[in-house]
Amino acid sequence: MKACRAALCAMAVTLAFSSGSPAQDYPSKPIKLIVPTAAAGIGDIVARQLQQKLSEANVTIVVENRPGAAGVIGTNEVARAPADGYTFLVGNHAVLAMLPHLQKIPYDPFKSFTPVFLAVEVPNILVVHPSVPAANVKELIAYAKANPGKLTYASQGVGTSGHIAGELFKLHAGVDITHVPYKGAAPAAQDLAAGHVSMMFDVVSLALGSIHAGRVRPLGVATKQRVGVLPDLPTLTEQGVPVEVGAWFGLFAPAGTPPSAVAWMSREAHKIFATPEGSGRFVKQGAAVPLLATDAFGSFVKIESDRYGDVIRKAGIKLE
Repeated sequence: MKACRAALCAMAVTLAFSSGSPAQDYPSKPIKLIVPTAAAGIGDIVARQLQQKLSEANVTIVVENRPGAAGVIGTNEVARAPADGYTFLVGNHAVLAMLPHLQKIPYDPFKSFTPVFLAVEVPNILVVHPSVPAANVKELIAYAKANPGKLTYASQGVGTSGHIAGELFKLHAGVDITHVPYKGAAPAAQDLAAGHVSMMFDVVSLALGSIHAGRVRPLGVATKQRVGVLPDLPTLTEQGVPVEVGAWFGLFAPAGTPPSAVAWMSREAHKIFATPEGSGRFVKQGAAVPLLATDAFGSFVKIESDRYGDVIRKAGIKLE
């Protein structure tokens, strides 16, 4: 993920401004942001931040959460929406780079949308409930092998990054752990903290609060390198389980949306997330703010889709 970001970042700012100027009367009515996941997730936070900042410029943004079917319902709603510049999707890795390799979906991740702006990237982290008798990955694997089928792992939904990471972990560790899918990150994390499930691959940004409060115990990050907010926590690869799965969230428009509207939204999003205030809340929680726009973002999505497609095929990951 970092490699493709480095290759694309140089062109991002230029492309954000290259599609021409929007019509003088745009926007002339409220803009709808569809978030295909439950409230309180990172996609929702991205949308609410855009809503708040654009409202200060007298632009009305309506955020609508459309969870369900691992994000397919809300994503397809945008794919079928009028391409008039007044409906945008807060898309993510799952609905555009993972699920298309796992099931038949009603939209084409490349033909149905116009990429607008990549806002946030964040790594996954393996966390367990404190009742699980494991202080590291080696101990977790040993416990799982001694108690096959006893452990459960929550995910944000079927086909999400947490699901992919969980299945890869099972494959590399050779353990039997039951998948429990939820409709979004928040309800999954809540049930983990309550002890209703054993473990979860959550994004670092959302897991930090529960980690610091002692509601969950971190065992490793699913990245090539350790994360700055938890420098003493080893990666899963360091612990012998090469699982590297991350999440990302960005804006998309229905295919055919006027370039002027795409350029306007890309420019406004760039202005918001390029500021210390706009990026700080994410960076302080272990995320990155790449600022990729339009064509650069589209190339990024293609690279991610190819990467996860290869992982899914090699791992033999199937939907239940």
